[in-house]
Amino acid sequence: MRKRNYLLYFQVFSIACMLNTALYAQDVGDEGTKMYNDPKMRDITAIEEAKAGWWTAAMRKHNQRIAWWREAKFGMFIHWGVYSHAGGEWKGKEVGGYAEHLMRKEKISRRDYLALAKQFNPVHFNAEQWVLAAKKAGMNYFIVTAKHHDGFAMYNTQYSDFNSIKQTPFHRDPMAEIAQACRKYGMKFGFYYSHAFDWEHPDAPGNDWEYHNPGGDKLIGGADWYDKHPGWLPKAQRYVNEKAIPQIRELLLNYHPDILWFDTPHKLPFSENLRILKAIRETDPEVVVNGRLARSTGGNFGDYLNTADRPAEFYPVKGDWEAIPTTNESYGYSKYDHSHKPASFFIRLLAKAASRGGNLLMNVGPMGDGAFDPKDTRILDSIGIWINKNKESIYGSTPTTLPVQSWGVVTQREDKLYLHVFNWPKDGRLLVGGLKNEIRRAYCLNNQKKNFATARITLEDLAIELPAQAPDPVNSVIVIELKNKVLSVDNARLLNDHIPNRLLAFDAILIGKEFKYGDGKSNRYYVDGWKTCKQKMYWPIRVIKPAPYRLRIKYSANTLGSLYEISIGEKMLKGETKKNKPNEDFVIDDLGEIALTDSRSMLELKADRIVGDELMKLFEIQLIPINP
Repeated sequence: MRKRNYLLYFQVFSIACMLNTALYAQDVGDEGTKMYNDPKMRDITAIEEAKAGWWTAAMRKHNQRIAWWREAKFGMFIHWGVYSHAGGEWKGKEVGGYAEHLMRKEKISRRDYLALAKQFNPVHFNAEQWVLAAKKAGMNYFIVTAKHHDGFAMYNTQYSDFNSIKQTPFHRDPMAEIAQACRKYGMKFGFYYSHAFDWEHPDAPGNDWEYHNPGGDKLIGGADWYDKHPGWLPKAQRYVNEKAIPQIRELLLNYHPDILWFDTPHKLPFSENLRILKAIRETDPEVVVNGRLARSTGGNFGDYLNTADRPAEFYPVKGDWEAIPTTNESYGYSKYDHSHKPASFFIRLLAKAASRGGNLLMNVGPMGDGAFDPKDTRILDSIGIWINKNKESIYGSTPTTLPVQSWGVVTQREDKLYLHVFNWPKDGRLLVGGLKNEIRRAYCLNNQKKNFATARITLEDLAIELPAQAPDPVNSVIVIELKNKVLSVDNARLLNDHIPNRLLAFDAILIGKEFKYGDGKSNRYYVDGWKTCKQKMYWPIRVIKPAPYRLRIKYSANTLGSLYEISIGEKMLKGETKKNKPNEDFVIDDLGEIALTDSRSMLELKADRIVGDELMKLFEIQLIPINP
């Protein structure tokens, strides 16, 4: 009987969607119907309108609008809502993965979610304490979830009763309090708003367990439901018109944020995302908008690009970009997730991001009572100690033209280079490859009175004599004051004969259009799409003196028996792919020893035979000195 009722409901709903399409056709005529049903025409028309008018006009102020963000470098991201009270648990059982996705994972109805909201009373919430914690950690902007995918507004909205004022015993507007605290302490602030997913609204994408909406896991899922089933689109457009755009305008007009942050744009057609962006620009031309609102094959229409969630490494990006790590593996608080990374991970990640011209927006998921998890507090405090001593090497810095260094990364500020040394040289001699400049002096950023001795060992390379003990075991910053602009000879990597040399796939020269970058997570910092034997990877390398190295390769493969070879000059090592073991993300193969004698050469990786869909997903090649 239930099955029949469901089928009857679905038939009635499908007819209603068809009627919606027919009504739309009456309004816009034959050409409008064609555009409505043709996704390419729909998006092309939206892009042409934007580029011919409002978007191009808005981008004239882009540099002015984003100037503060470029200087900020480091921000705090907060995921906090009703789901924080549950803390990764529902009806007494642990719910894995992202804790903020509780409603979808457990298929919780709006009514039951409201019952959870009735228990949400964060008695320890203090906006000033949150903002001061971020400031103490060296963060310069603050973004908090005003409405996440659950559709629950954490502020006093006039467009939905699904909010913290009306539905929780808290009865407060934490967004207003955070905005006030940020202004008080000179912190730029903004809101995360889930514009595409909304699991409480009967017309929004996502909730297909209660409303049978598109964009979920069951009925019409996937990223292109609106192209395959355009009859469903008016339903989602009604949600955009009645809730998404009004609430976004409400946030802009009532709180005047410096930045708006969006996510999951693929759940709406690009034309709808662009329409939301247009409404934002009309309401507040000065607000910064991240890159996850309106992006397509026609380009990214935000103010900067967003890269990976939870990154460990960064793939090459041109222009302004931002990555969003989180302290453990969930963005919202989970009482079961104890996978917190050490502060050293984030200190080095921040330096890596700055060295590549990007920002780091680091997430913390406060507990349901409004307090930070003590583990998060310890991480923030430790980062703050390092930042306080080394801020000059991050804020206001830019990338350099120097090649990759084996011991760490380099940032630059005017005539100063900042060497972020992760691997302190055991022999006390730091080699800086590719630096042709004359220098004034070199010293530790934390002790500027004592200069280090330097020596030119080649026209391209400099040696700095350092103390045996690293000033900071995580990231010691050495400053080089230059006499002129950086003169980088080429991008050849100087191999270090005392520490392992990691040649990341992200840093390779790629030959072949099919290659794609992984998102940079600890198990995904690879290059994939290796479909043919015509594709290759190169790394220019140099050595100062002949030395033997052990060569290892780290990759992921789904099939056995693909053949590849690694050559350096006339020397060559061959390998055969192995399949990942169960529950392992990669394979590390030791290919043997190779003696490097030529001062300058090219390390080349190519395929001899590909079995299956691709050769491998390459993470890195390691050249490890033998008897350093």
